[in-house]
Amino acid sequence: MSNPPNFESFSCPTPLHPGERIVLGHGSGGRLSRDLLERVILPALGDTAPRSLDDSAVVELAAGRAAFTTDSHVVRPLEFPGGDIGRLAVCGSVNDLAMVGAEPIALSLGCILEEGFPLETLSRILSSARDAAHEAGVFFAAGDTKVVERGKADGLFLNTSGVGRLPPGVRISGAGAKPGDVVILSGTIGDHGIAVLSAREGLGFETDLKSDLAPLNGLVAAMLAAGDVHVLRDPTRGGLATTLVEIASQSGVGIDLEEGTIPLHGPVRAACEMLGFDPLYVANEGKLAACVAESDAEKILAAMRAHPYGAEAAIIGRVREDPRHRVRLRTAIGGKRILDMLPGEMLPRIC
Repeated sequence: MSNPPNFESFSCPTPLHPGERIVLGHGSGGRLSRDLLERVILPALGDTAPRSLDDSAVVELAAGRAAFTTDSHVVRPLEFPGGDIGRLAVCGSVNDLAMVGAEPIALSLGCILEEGFPLETLSRILSSARDAAHEAGVFFAAGDTKVVERGKADGLFLNTSGVGRLPPGVRISGAGAKPGDVVILSGTIGDHGIAVLSAREGLGFETDLKSDLAPLNGLVAAMLAAGDVHVLRDPTRGGLATTLVEIASQSGVGIDLEEGTIPLHGPVRAACEMLGFDPLYVANEGKLAACVAESDAEKILAAMRAHPYGAEAAIIGRVREDPRHRVRLRTAIGGKRILDMLPGEMLPRIC
């Protein structure tokens, strides 16, 4: 379990102005999200705030260690190529548990429904959530339903919380990267974000690309059985670049990446070029980035490629010593670029 943060350090760097308001960028998973967390949420919660900032909290119990996570889902549209909000909700919480090495056990499911929402659509989405739970090997232990006035909930919002069991000796955290570690990506980036974008009405963009939405606990189990894994993260909001910047900061290291080794589907590349997006910052929902011991990297990579959700896995970089905690990208044409967190919101209502 990582050391608790110093909550006194979460004091506001500048006084909060009474006219400040939430903007869409606060939900991006990037710099504005971190600012909201550090300036408002953590100081307000004080000594009751989360003891770590990983995807799931690790709790020490008399019978062993457990992981706990919670997430809310607000994707638009509710159904998109390759998935829907039901599958998204299950996979989101399952993957958060898996990213600390936990074996997911059970979920809760909270539904906030808008007046007038079609029951047929609700049944279809919840059936999709059921199928995803079966695939991940989890069950719904609790749930709740609320209904709000027409126009107040975008049709349907879902919240899932999850609990999982941590195997003995498994200690994985965003603070665990070590100089010399190899960085592995489980497959192509940007599929989810572009698939959701393509499904939005009125954008005039079409592609047969599907979301990568998937439960990753089976893939993680195969990786842990193959070798020494130090860090696991699923690069959702903010994309791969923001995720690696967070890892570098948490671990106090630098990371070097090779752009030419990062898997990217042709339609995603074409869509990003047309729309002016950087695929490194586009959301994913069925991929993971890992920092693993160099001595075990090839064994772990082979185990990943033998799994359906890791067939396109690739080594994309290495961890190095760097007191400035920079993430550097060597571009395909040989230049160098420093990656930073996503500064605002690229694609709202994406997960």
